[in-house]
Amino acid sequence: MNLETVWREEGGKRLAATVWRPGDGHRAISSAMLGGGIGPARWVLNAQVPGAYARTDPVVHLAELAASYGLDGPGVGMLTAASVSRTMRREDEGVGASATVGLRVPTWAAAPAGAADPELAPLEGKPAWQPGTVNIVVAVPVPLSDAALVNAVVTATEAKTQALLEAGFPCTGTASDAICVAAPTAGPEEIFAGPRSIWGARIARAVHAAVHAGALDYARYLETPSN
Repeated sequence: MNLETVWREEGGKRLAATVWRPGDGHRAISSAMLGGGIGPARWVLNAQVPGAYARTDPVVHLAELAASYGLDGPGVGMLTAASVSRTMRREDEGVGASATVGLRVPTWAAAPAGAADPELAPLEGKPAWQPGTVNIVVAVPVPLSDAALVNAVVTATEAKTQALLEAGFPCTGTASDAICVAAPTAGPEEIFAGPRSIWGARIARAVHAAVHAGALDYARYLETPSN
């Protein structure tokens, strides 16, 4: 996955985004606001926004950002307040994964109804607000059937949770996590992507490595005094 980092000025801040341009002949499954579902994807964008993000039209905003980066045709766009310049990238036997990790509000998926998610208390010298989203992009070099695409999302999510727990964060993720799994369309389709299938195992290892590195990096950020 040839991931580019691009920059822009917004709200008085210099913000990063990652852009992947696989081009024609690819499709993706995604939970993203822009290009979510299953469909063709010529590009994938993960854009950082300011902590006090107040726009009420994020899909329009993503379309504007995509156009500003020269992205046309169908694609997938995600937003995060986590530091995109600290994106973690890992590969495993042909599968590429990238993750931006912010864990301000670590969340258990099956929390009791009405229960508030416990926020991490800001440490001395750190801003009161800190980002809380995990965005994951996965590139698989072989075609996947619809069922395998769905299975790949499940596998990647399980690997994400394993990585967070192993990094010391008691959660399954955050309430705003997003994911995109992309694959080419030409050639015979793989029909399995569970964690013990050939490609599912590679997805799991790549995602686990990227998210684990990102979680440890976030923990170091919390522990490092600000100047």
